[in-house]
Amino acid sequence: MQKVSKTVVLASALLALTMLQGCATRIKASSTANPPPSEAFSSFGRIEVKSTVFAEGYKGNQAAMAKIDENIRKDLAESLTSWNAAPANGRVLIIEPIVEEIQFKSGAKRVFLGPLAGSSGVRMRVMIRDNKGALVATPEFFQRADAMAAGFTFGVHDNLMLTRIANLTSAYIKANYVRAEGGPTGADNKAIEAPMTN
Repeated sequence: MQKVSKTVVLASALLALTMLQGCATRIKASSTANPPPSEAFSSFGRIEVKSTVFAEGYKGNQAAMAKIDENIRKDLAESLTSWNAAPANGRVLIIEPIVEEIQFKSGAKRVFLGPLAGSSGVRMRVMIRDNKGALVATPEFFQRADAMAAGFTFGVHDNLMLTRIANLTSAYIKANYVRAEGGPTGADNKAIEAPMTN
């Protein structure tokens, strides 16, 4: 009886481990660092932040995208008020956050499935142009919520992922206001997409 129980426990543990390994997010980043924009954002008399959208043709979790947008606006509200109080110079910087890919595990799924619901992940591209359409920067931002950590906190880590990616975006915009210096994407080396080989 004891031998059978040990076998069942071992088999269950191996099955759970296999399932968890398959729960890692497939979303990857292209780099750990964003290059500097072509010029500092203070060169522009006005800065406009558009609503966060999904990439054309992509369908994802609308509530998660709305939360990212809310966090970006909250982070930048004070800075935008200050920056846009300066005299206009005819130049406008237009910032458009675009969610390219997202896997977001809702709270209900986390409560019922825990870590087995899988990891969450999000990759976002921010298109930064002037009012004539010229590109100034296209930074990428990445965050994930590990299945184990998110599972045992009933989704808190999933929601914090949305806050972190917004914080990274806002930090990049603030850091590049006075001088063009780039900034982190939020990805570590494990999150970088392997290059294609022939």
